Amino acid sequence: MTSFVPSFRAADLLDARERTLTLVEDLRDDELLVPLLPTINPMLWELGHVAFFAEYWTLRTMLGEPTMLVGSDALYDSARIAHDTRWELPLPSRARTLDYLARQLDATLAAPTRDERSEYFNELVLFHEDMHGEATIYTRQTLGYAAPKVNAMPPPGAPERIEGDAAIPAGRYSIGANLADGFVFDNEKWMHEVELDAFKIARTPVTCEEFSAFIADRGYEREALWSEEGWAWRLGAAALHPVLWRRSADGWERRHFARWLPVRQRDPVAHVNAYEAEAYCRWAGRRLPSEFEWEAAASGPNRRRYPWGEDSPSSTRANLDAWYGDCTSVDAFADAASPFGCVQMLGNVWEWTASTFEAYAGFSPDPYEEYSQPWFGSQRSLRGGAWSTRARMISTRWRNFYLPQRRDIITGFRTCTL
Repeated sequence: MTSFVPSFRAADLLDARERTLTLVEDLRDDELLVPLLPTINPMLWELGHVAFFAEYWTLRTMLGEPTMLVGSDALYDSARIAHDTRWELPLPSRARTLDYLARQLDATLAAPTRDERSEYFNELVLFHEDMHGEATIYTRQTLGYAAPKVNAMPPPGAPERIEGDAAIPAGRYSIGANLADGFVFDNEKWMHEVELDAFKIARTPVTCEEFSAFIADRGYEREALWSEEGWAWRLGAAALHPVLWRRSADGWERRHFARWLPVRQRDPVAHVNAYEAEAYCRWAGRRLPSEFEWEAAASGPNRRRYPWGEDSPSSTRANLDAWYGDCTSVDAFADAASPFGCVQMLGNVWEWTASTFEAYAGFSPDPYEEYSQPWFGSQRSLRGGAWSTRARMISTRWRNFYLPQRRDIITGFRTCTL
């Protein structure tokens, strides 16, 4: 069990639920069911699963309460219900599902918060709901639904072009979480030191302008640029450009939810997978960073929680929390760079690394055993968060993980010198 300073925030649970409901309130009932695809879930199922997960940990596990919805385990337990069968389940109606969500939240907020264990489970269900909210954004993007009705401020200014590499000196760097960090997921435990050689890493993620040059130079057609696994994926997917791009008379366009928009050259390339990132790197004579290199470049020698320091994220420091509703220029937020001068290491796009998602030495699973342990060795580590990631959740130590062929998520990458 993680030890931490109690920090239960009822307002955050209310905020997370408001976001969950906002992300689906404009959709028709049939749109909540969605077609069967390997990368998404029925959104009606996701809504019930969010309530089930919170009920399971904050009421049933903590207080020994009976389920609030008879048969909920057989409907919503993601560890035991195979993905494809979720389309065949006798799911409650939208109205009953929303009622389940409301009753669960009321009961969770009314439950006594007696000790650090109950604090832990409240934080767990908060971040779980935040992650499912981000998954709903991915689903709406994948299916070409209208953009969700979340915050959409005008994009931030980017007065100067940021280019070049940051030099990271050789040395020992602290990686992972410690007891003073508050809530942590089990895959972040525990802080340890790693020895890194000196390296150089791009100050910004790869831009659409840079990736367009790779396409123009037939990067998708040259087998020598791809790993064997990556080339097999490329042929199977018939990929010749990022999945949400298309040619128009005026150049490249990208699909942003239901709309086609011109590709903005200084935005980070997004919705590319690890194989596409690696092929670009070979073409450019570069490489992906390891996740340890990424964390060192983001947090610096003194292990900052955020690239800019210890102050919480805000819309003047990072593109998170759907504040801008889309990617922003890689040249924005120059004043919130890491100690080594890397910008936007939190927000905008998740960043692929070269590292397989593995346990840190001495790993032991937390009570939600299915969160990390089943995926070690088969997934790729990503870092940094995207514009869709909740700001309260992310930090320089936070580890995400996906199969390397996934490109429905808001992923980009930055490169290192060889």
